[in-house]
Amino acid sequence: MTRRIPMFTLDGVPDARTSTHPFTTQDGLGLSMLRFLREPSGDVVLVIHGLTTSSDMFIMPEHPNLVRYLLDNGYPDVWTLDYRMSNRHPYNRSMHRFTMDDIALFDYPAALRTLRAEVGDRRVHVIAHCLGSVSFMMSLFGGAVDGIAGVIANSAALTPRVPAWSQLKLTVAPAFMEYVLGFPYLDPKWGEEPALTRGWLFSKAVDLFHPECDESSCHMLSLMWGTGWPALYGHDKLHAITHARSGDLYGATGLHYYRHVLKMVRAGRAVKYDPRDPRHSALPGDYLANAAEITTPVLLTTGDRNRVFADSNVVCHDRLNAVAPGRHELVVFPGYGHQDVFMGKNCHQDVFPVMTDFLKRQGA
Repeated sequence: MTRRIPMFTLDGVPDARTSTHPFTTQDGLGLSMLRFLREPSGDVVLVIHGLTTSSDMFIMPEHPNLVRYLLDNGYPDVWTLDYRMSNRHPYNRSMHRFTMDDIALFDYPAALRTLRAEVGDRRVHVIAHCLGSVSFMMSLFGGAVDGIAGVIANSAALTPRVPAWSQLKLTVAPAFMEYVLGFPYLDPKWGEEPALTRGWLFSKAVDLFHPECDESSCHMLSLMWGTGWPALYGHDKLHAITHARSGDLYGATGLHYYRHVLKMVRAGRAVKYDPRDPRHSALPGDYLANAAEITTPVLLTTGDRNRVFADSNVVCHDRLNAVAPGRHELVVFPGYGHQDVFMGKNCHQDVFPVMTDFLKRQGA
């Protein structure tokens, strides 16, 4: 393919000093953060992507992006975390058995230790998306991290809910793909593989069920997540270049995370995947159990056309408000879905001002 925008480019934030900060988790993975710095600030923002994406979803050069918006609007020290779900790391291109308990217990505490070694005791705010949001909320409400000034959790948090077709896919897909078809992961770029290879054939079969556009990676993403044509976003919300490079912006994903999501969907709340696993003994079995004790304010956001996690954050706000009235907030963005809340061409007008308003109120 001919790329109009290079992979893993930092061109979307040309006016900040950029540095890479590697760190190692307690369970032995090498991860990293990117820091975009104009000047030291009393407020630091850590931004967390979702499954199959990376820091790239927040620094897209084809339109105003979240990192640059934060830098321009009172937050001149922004960090983006590439944890084990990132397509910048190789960990999803295997038949792994990672869960969101691993991320909550190992990834975020290590990342925040690394960040705070650089910024000291400044206020740290977190903006998180998708399973990054779910797992960070698990880490915060499970007591693995603390000292966060405020959290913006998009699409899903502690009460994941999905459409019926998505629940069926979560139930069937992991075992079918791994043990019947022999795929260790799903990859939206299979359509770009050599003709007649297994991935290419699978992608062409998926294309038959998605006449809504001509982008094969978009079709694969609708299979991998959500229920819709397309599922992750509205085509009208994306820049044409963003849609065309879907295969670069979303990477391959192992299937075991789906099993954890399914367990949460069935439980109606965020729960530990395997309560018998001694590695996670420091985490609660039910991440909502101590919700009344968590004083960090949370802004729960979602689009009203969310075809991935439906009304998850509306339900989560109701649950949190019942135990801590008035502490947390909810905003539903009209016309938006799941991924386009951060990657849409007009987010700098429709979404980001709402988020920075919340952050400023936590730093007052």
